[in-house]
Amino acid sequence: MKIIAVIGSGTMGNGIAHTFAQFGYQVNLIDINVEALQKALKTIEKNLDRQVQKETLSETEKQETLARINIFTDMKEGVVQADLVVEAATEQLDLKLKIFREVDIFAPPHTIIASNTSSISITQIAAVTNRGSQVIGMHFMNPVPVMQLVEVIRGYATSDETTAAVMELSVKLAKKPVEVNDYPGFVANRILMPMINEAIATLYEGVAGVSEIDTVMKLGMAHPMGPLQLADFIGLDVCLAILKVLHDGFGNPKYAPCPLLVNMVMAGKKGIKSGEGFYNYADGPKAAKVASKFLRA
Repeated sequence: MKIIAVIGSGTMGNGIAHTFAQFGYQVNLIDINVEALQKALKTIEKNLDRQVQKETLSETEKQETLARINIFTDMKEGVVQADLVVEAATEQLDLKLKIFREVDIFAPPHTIIASNTSSISITQIAAVTNRGSQVIGMHFMNPVPVMQLVEVIRGYATSDETTAAVMELSVKLAKKPVEVNDYPGFVANRILMPMINEAIATLYEGVAGVSEIDTVMKLGMAHPMGPLQLADFIGLDVCLAILKVLHDGFGNPKYAPCPLLVNMVMAGKKGIKSGEGFYNYADGPKAAKVASKFLRA
């Protein structure tokens, strides 16, 4: 593989583009919004500067990495020569299906199409293409340049050849790929999201406050980040979307999103991306006062 197309220039998309470019791949970063693409390039440059400061990357390597990234607003132009396409758009099923239909039309016959989805069925996504055996999940962790895990998800039709190629490619990115099967939430979020949801329910029921819940998990369970701060980092809207996929997919009430999470997302409190969630990020991550009307009486 030589040319990698990445669809979506948000946090995950620019992190994936950064990582592939750093390891020598030509990257086509695609987004319908040119301003979002320019912002993504600035973010990548800033993150590369951080690596240079830490002396994990030279200034020359930084410039070479940036030179390997080209931006596109036209889907066809961005994928027409790609060997691998990685979709990293918003976690919305209809949007992902639309993207995969288009990529299937414009990408070469040999191209593997991967989704960075954190919970949506790879089998369902593959079904809208004519190359189900070449559709797979590549669930990178945030921040992509730093985190080692890639959850490689096999859909029902994903071939052994596609899986082997993606596993090998992930290793070339200095990642540690783990192969899993296609069930709601896969492994990472099937385990993580119920824990986060339970932490939110613990706050909702007045058992303890935000800082107290996170401190218990950090000091008592050796978690580097408490579940409420982690939810803010992921995005409360993303957590809600994943929990809905789990709830719909399994039909089990244990996956039902906590009402506090639902209310906070409706109120625009989405975590770091909105400046406030369980913590207020205006002056650094200080525990926010969750409105009492959101809490169980």
